[in-house]
Amino acid sequence: MSDFQLDQHQVRRHFGRAATSYEQHDVLQREVQAALLERLDFYTETPRRVVDVGAGTGRGTALLKQRYPKAEVIALDLALPMLRTAKQHNSWLKPFMRVCAEATSLPLADHSVDVLHSNLCFQWIDNLPALFGECVRVLKPGGLLAFSTFGPDTLKELRAAWADADQQPHVSRFLDMHDVGDAMLTAGLRDPVLDVFHYTLTYSEPRKLLEELQGLGATNADRARVRGLTGKTRYQRMLAAYDAMRVDGRIPASWEVVTAHAWGPPQGQARRGADGGEIASFSVDSLRGSRRPR
Repeated sequence: MSDFQLDQHQVRRHFGRAATSYEQHDVLQREVQAALLERLDFYTETPRRVVDVGAGTGRGTALLKQRYPKAEVIALDLALPMLRTAKQHNSWLKPFMRVCAEATSLPLADHSVDVLHSNLCFQWIDNLPALFGECVRVLKPGGLLAFSTFGPDTLKELRAAWADADQQPHVSRFLDMHDVGDAMLTAGLRDPVLDVFHYTLTYSEPRKLLEELQGLGATNADRARVRGLTGKTRYQRMLAAYDAMRVDGRIPASWEVVTAHAWGPPQGQARRGADGGEIASFSVDSLRGSRRPR
C-alpha cells in the first residue's frame, strides 16, 4: 500500500465540480447503496446518531433519515458544493445535518456514533490507518460501521486501453479487499465481514464512459498521474484500443465493489494512534468506579 497515494486537493476539486451533474450519472452508486442499506439489518438497536461519510449529494443520507427518523443523521463530505446540493434531499419533516470535513479527521466526539455509513467514498482515501482509526474512535462500543468501496478490477478495460497508448497512470488505483480487511483489523474493528461484487456497465462508445466519470467526479487523482494535457495521438490510440474491446456491439466497463461491515470495539480495547502507538480509552465513571479507597 506504500505507493498508493492520492491527491486529496484534486479529489475535493473533482467532486466539488461534479456536484450539479453527479445524480445524472449515479446509476451504479444507487445500486450499491441499496445493497449497503441491507447491511444495516444487522444493527438491531435504535440509533441516536447516524453519520453518512462521503455523503455527496445527500441521496443516501435521506434514505438513512427515512430508516432512522428519530436519530440525529449527519451528512459529512469534504466537498462543500456537494453538501450545498444535498439540501435538495433535506426535507423539513425529516431533516439531516450537513458537515464539511474529511473522513480521516471527523469532527465528532469519541464513542458518539451508533451507525457509521459510507457508500463508495473510502476508495478516495489512501491513509487507511487514519481512516479506520477515526471510525474506531467515534463509534460507540457495539456500533456498526457499514461501507462500500471500489476494488482493483474497477475500470480494468479503461486501464488496459490506456496502457496500450502509453505507460503513464491515467486511471486511479483501488485497494484489494484483503488490504482493506487487514487495515480494519489492525485498527481494532470487531468481526469484519467483507464481500466482493462485480458489475459491468456498457456504453455505445468509450467517450460516454469518460463523460460519465467526469460527471461523477470520479477522475484520476493519483499523485503519480500525468500532469498537463494528454497528447491527441495517445488519446486517440486509447480510444481505438478500448473500441476494440466491444462485446455484442457495446463498450464494457467493469466495477469491482467491496461491501463491508464491522463493529465498534468494547471500551478499553487498545487502538492504534496516528503515531503507531496504542491508545486505550475508558469512561471517567468506570475509572472512578475502579478506584479503591486507601
